[in-house]
Amino acid sequence: MEETLKQRESNCLKVVLFGPESTGKSVLSKQLATHYKTLWVPEFSRIYAEQKAENNEILTKEDVLPIAKGQIALENSLTTNVDNLLICDTNLLETKVYSEAYYQGYSHEALNKYAIENYYNLYFLTNIDIPWEPDGIRDKPHEREAMFKAFQDVLIKNKIPYVILNGSFEKRLETAIKHIDQLIKNH
Repeated sequence: MEETLKQRESNCLKVVLFGPESTGKSVLSKQLATHYKTLWVPEFSRIYAEQKAENNEILTKEDVLPIAKGQIALENSLTTNVDNLLICDTNLLETKVYSEAYYQGYSHEALNKYAIENYYNLYFLTNIDIPWEPDGIRDKPHEREAMFKAFQDVLIKNKIPYVILNGSFEKRLETAIKHIDQLIKNH
């Protein structure tokens, strides 16, 4: 089994932004990290995909495990630098959803295991009610509803509690702060 996909133990609270492309996860992650004066974990798959695109290469199912390893390595390295709260732009469960969507249901066995075992204190599911914006990497503007359903279904299937973020960027930020403040208060 790929132990490199295991989350490092930590006492900090972990909040993850979860959902389809172009739903404001990165913008919101940065805003939340600024608001709480903490760090945020960027989306490793974006970095990885941009590097492949520079070499005129496309992502394949063989890239899923290196992307997953890169994502958790980023998270684990930043976890050691925070004591209270870490904002995650994405996580392994998101990688699993995308793997299954792009590669006809394929998801590596180790990814399946750690996508569920790794723990986050709060999931924010980002809705598709903001405009889709092209960026050279995003490629599913006409599949937003199906992708949102896939993300929501995996949370429901695995009995993972979540909060849907919808509306304007301002409303999403306001809702997220309200829920994170409550999480911190109850911790």
